Amino acid sequence: MWHGDYLYLIQNLVMKDFRIRYRNMSLGVLWSLLNPIVMMAVLTFVWTRIFKSGIPHFPVFVLCGLVPYNFFSIAWSGGTTSIVDSAGLIKRLPVPREVVPVSTVLSCSIHLLVQLALLLAIAIGSRVPVNRYWLWLPVVWGLEIVFVSGLSLLTASANVFVRDTRYIVESINLVMLWLVPVFYPFSYIPEKYSGIYQVNPLATLVIVMQRIVYEGVAPNGTTHTMWKLVLASFTVFLIGLLVFRRMKPMFYEHI
Repeated sequence: MWHGDYLYLIQNLVMKDFRIRYRNMSLGVLWSLLNPIVMMAVLTFVWTRIFKSGIPHFPVFVLCGLVPYNFFSIAWSGGTTSIVDSAGLIKRLPVPREVVPVSTVLSCSIHLLVQLALLLAIAIGSRVPVNRYWLWLPVVWGLEIVFVSGLSLLTASANVFVRDTRYIVESINLVMLWLVPVFYPFSYIPEKYSGIYQVNPLATLVIVMQRIVYEGVAPNGTTHTMWKLVLASFTVFLIGLLVFRRMKPMFYEHI
């Protein structure tokens, strides 16, 4: 039974994961900037030069999708393998095991912070008007962390018993790049499929980000998008936590 300081434990796990991630990288956290910059450049060239898309300020538009997507894919993949990767720690110390996937997701939030700064810098450089709705960004960021933490609790517990889970997650991440309006507007989606997109929390995150930064309008909109995101994030987190706590007594003999 853990009787220590939970916040102190999370801080140490977050910093440990962050140091390990960048230990052998000469550019360190700057890699968090290179990935979205390269993807933004390639997608901008393809959509504006080849497909002749008429979307104004396309680099800003595509970054509004890439930033939440990148965090989602990196944090969910890392959270999925976190219990197995931390088997030594879990077997040596009576740490609360729920903290391990959550701290992995939180360590990836450093990527999100860096890429959000990049998005806002490019938006200002592209003369996209700064607006009061940017104050919603920390709330959206927090909801994405809650949502991905819930998913990670689910898949981390499954990965202990079925090690192929990590590959399933990686495949879903790849598919999501195309099923979420990252580089095409939500208005392109036929009406008969729009309902499916609106119940996808990741698609909702991207739409909310586009509304706040790119369109300069309130994140909720006429479809109550923000409330759907709040409901989905906390529902997924609660389900993930309940499943994780039910399965964690069996972890020790399988890791």
